[in-house]
Parts: sequence; C-alpha cells; structure tokens
Amino acid sequence: MYRMLDQRLTRLFNADSRALLDSRLLGLEREALRVAPDGYISQVRHPAPLGSALTHPYITTDYSEALLEFITPPLPDASEALRFLDELHRFVYPHIDDELLWAASMPCILAGEASIPIAEYGSSNLGLMKHVYRRGLAWRYGRIMQVIAGIHFNFSLSDAFWAAFQDQEGDQRTLQDFRSESYFGLIRNLQRVGWLILYLFGASPAVCKSFLDGKTTTLPAFDDHTCYGPYATSLRMSNVGYTNRTEKKSGVNVCYNSLAEYIASLTQATVTPWPPYEEIGVKVDGEYRQLNANILQIENEYYASMRPKQPPQGNEKPTLALRERGVSYVELRSVDINPLEPLGVNVPQLQFLEIFLLFCLLAESPPLDAGERGLIDDNQMAVALTGRDPALVLHRRRGPSLLLHEWADEIFEQMQPISELLDRGQEGQPYATTLAEQRKALADPDRTPSARMLAEMQVSGENFFRCARRLSEQHRRHFESLPLTEERIRFLTGIAEQSWRAQQAIEAADERSFDEFLAHY
Repeated sequence: MYRMLDQRLTRLFNADSRALLDSRLLGLEREALRVAPDGYISQVRHPAPLGSALTHPYITTDYSEALLEFITPPLPDASEALRFLDELHRFVYPHIDDELLWAASMPCILAGEASIPIAEYGSSNLGLMKHVYRRGLAWRYGRIMQVIAGIHFNFSLSDAFWAAFQDQEGDQRTLQDFRSESYFGLIRNLQRVGWLILYLFGASPAVCKSFLDGKTTTLPAFDDHTCYGPYATSLRMSNVGYTNRTEKKSGVNVCYNSLAEYIASLTQATVTPWPPYEEIGVKVDGEYRQLNANILQIENEYYASMRPKQPPQGNEKPTLALRERGVSYVELRSVDINPLEPLGVNVPQLQFLEIFLLFCLLAESPPLDAGERGLIDDNQMAVALTGRDPALVLHRRRGPSLLLHEWADEIFEQMQPISELLDRGQEGQPYATTLAEQRKALADPDRTPSARMLAEMQVSGENFFRCARRLSEQHRRHFESLPLTEERIRFLTGIAEQSWRAQQAIEAADERSFDEFLAHY
C-alpha cells in the first residue's frame, strides 16, 4: 500500500534532499473573537489603530467586525511563524481596551443572530463586495455559525524541491503542471486521513448552548448552559459546526482529481442559480442581500478542509489565478484553536503538521470516486463527534476497516522516516521527538486537547463559557506581561498607517458603480 512512499523516500534520502526540504515555507492564520467584559461578542468597531481590515497584510477581520484574523507571512520554520503571531497578539491587546481575545474555536455567549456585527471594509467597491458577500452568508446559513474560529496552516515547497522531485519521478510535464498535480495528490490524501488531525488536535468538545440558538441537539448537557460530546474531538468540524450543509441538496460536487476538474467544478457552482437563494433575492429595495443567487456566491464560500492556493493579482478570481499560474501552496483549515495555548497552537503541533503533509504528498494518491468521498465524510464526522471512543472503527476504500488507533499506528509507522529526513542537520526540537510525543496520544486519549479541555472543565467545576473566559483572561495577562519592543511597535504601527492610505487610494480610484464592478468581476 505504501510502496510508492518507500521508493520516493529512498530517492530523497539518497539524493540528500534535506537541503531542498529546508526551503519549505509555512504560514499561520489565527482567528479570534473580541469579547466584551460581560462575556458577549464585542459590538465595538474594528479598532482604527490596528489598521484597515481591507488592506492590512497581517491584521484583518473574518466574517464579523469582532472576529479578528492574524496572518503571518510565509516563514521557514514553526518557531519563526509563532514568534510573528505572538508579536501580532501583543500589538493588538493595548488597542482593544478591556476586551478579551476568545481562547476557543467555539464562540462566547451569543444573543442571537442580530448580536453578531458583519464586518465592514469601507466605501470602495472592493470593500462593499466583501461586506455584501458576508450578508449573503448570513441569509444562506445564518450569522451564528460564521463566528466559529480556527487556525489555518499554509504550507509550500520551493521550486528547487519541485524540480528535483520531478526529475526523480521522471515526469515530463511543465514544472508548474507537475507541482499543481502533486499538490492535488497531497489534498486527496489529506482528505483520506485528515481525521487524524481532528483526533490529535481537535479542541472543541463542548459548546455554549447559546450557540445552538434554541435548536435541538443529541449532545448531552454538561450543565444548564453547556452541551458536550463525551468522546468528541472537534464539534467545530462536525455537523454542529461549520459544514457545507447544502452541498448535497444543491448538487455541488467539487472534484479534486486534477486542477482542471477542480476549477471546472468550482466554477460551475459559482455560475449556477439555486432556487432557494433566488427566493432570498439579490438586490431588494435597492440594497444587496447577496452577491448573486448562485449555489456559491464566490469560490471561497465552498468550505473545505484544505484549499489549493495561488495569490491573486489585484481583484483576480481565485480560480483564474490557479488556471494561470497553478498551485503555489496549500491551506489546511481543519485545526482547532487550542484553548490551553496562548497562541492557540504550539511548535510541536506545527512540526507534526509538516511531517503529516509531506506524508500526504509522498504517498500514492489515486483519484477519488463518489464511494470513497462518502467514506471520507463519514470518517471525519465520526472522529469529530466520537474520536476518543476506543471502539471507533473507520472505513477505507482500499483495505479493511480498522479501529482508529490501528489505522493511526499504520500512518505513524510511515511517517517515521519522514521525521528522520527532516531531522538531518536540524537544530531545536527533533521532528522524531515530536512524532513520538503525538503517538502517545493514540495509546492515551486523555493526552489530546479535547480530553484535556473537558478535564479542565470537570476539575474546575466550570462550564464551557466560564472555563474559556478564564483561559482567555490568563492569555491576556500572558501577552501583557511581554510588551513589544519599540522597534516592533514602530514597525506594526507603520504598517497600520500604510494600510489606511492604501484603503483611501482604492476608494479614490473607483470609477464605476458597484453594479458595474460586480458585473465585471
């Protein structure tokens, strides 16, 4: 089953490809709700000293005006990425008064849909498009599920690696095509075995009942204010959280078997009207409710555990960027915020993700069919809801069904030589040590963040909200105890000021109406 992986690793070892792997890049995006002192989502506008949410490269907003998003640039290792993320947190805290950055993926107390302010991006056509897109999400799915937060892990390998790898494979395509299709192989394998990320790093086993907004649930009650899953790992990634709930009804069938099929299937969903969205209306009484009435307003509406990415040029659509320049990197989106970590993530976790994504890249990755896609969805849901159940059985298209820990053991065995390859000349914590530590969580599920979060609630006698607020307060004190240097303050202040000038330039350059802008886009 892993013969191709073994062959590829042998060639990489023989070619001493450690230097080529050294040129890989990773980046982080961390979402965090701003929460008022009373524990409810903040109603305060995005603070002006943080810069323009439209144009700031590192500090922006996601769905809500209160949902901050911290973005690092691509960096060569996990420690540097976390250092940059840490500086962004320490820069933000002095500018949000007595608010907290929520420590968990599942949100704080919510007072219904109307309590969630949709993000604003200024008066430009581009800014209005971003806002109207979010209005459309509210009409289609509701605002509440849009304020779930997560961590995105961006990963890429250099052209030097791709050229050497292509030569080892004897592949005759252009480098761009080889790189793109190799990344798609990685994505397919990530879908097959991505349940392991939910098991190891899921950290949302409980949710405030206000998030359910009166909806019925099969989750047991922790107390009058909290529901939880006794074996749950990531309610965020389950049917309780953010999923493409209308995908099967609307006929969306995004294909990951090649770049061309991905672009075609995703584009089809953005140009095909769907009657329930037509009933909402697009422009009603002179105000846009959504960008259009199609199955997807834009490509980003399709939620996936991993996306192929190519940085757009100007207002270029993501699919056009991919068609023109291929896949530049992949974005892993299934990582929960760990409430027990001030940054929501740590170095060993990022190191494991590097090993895991290289495993997904190097292992054989045949095309996906409808049957296997169904198994993938079932496995992810099962692990999200009951992943720590020792009797949980997972199913695969090729090979027998296995207990979760049996399949995970098999994957860990295959990742061992990858960790050894990465450790050649490595300084800092060895990747092999990281792998060994994560493997302990298979034998002892109590080591996982989801189990530790439930234990924290049970030992302290706190429900989800009270526990998450206490941890949020601890994290605030942590960041405030480590003020930024004057040099870094000047650097980030300068970027914030520059971002406002950039937004003003975009607004001044608009020459067409929003209707015309949208039609052109």
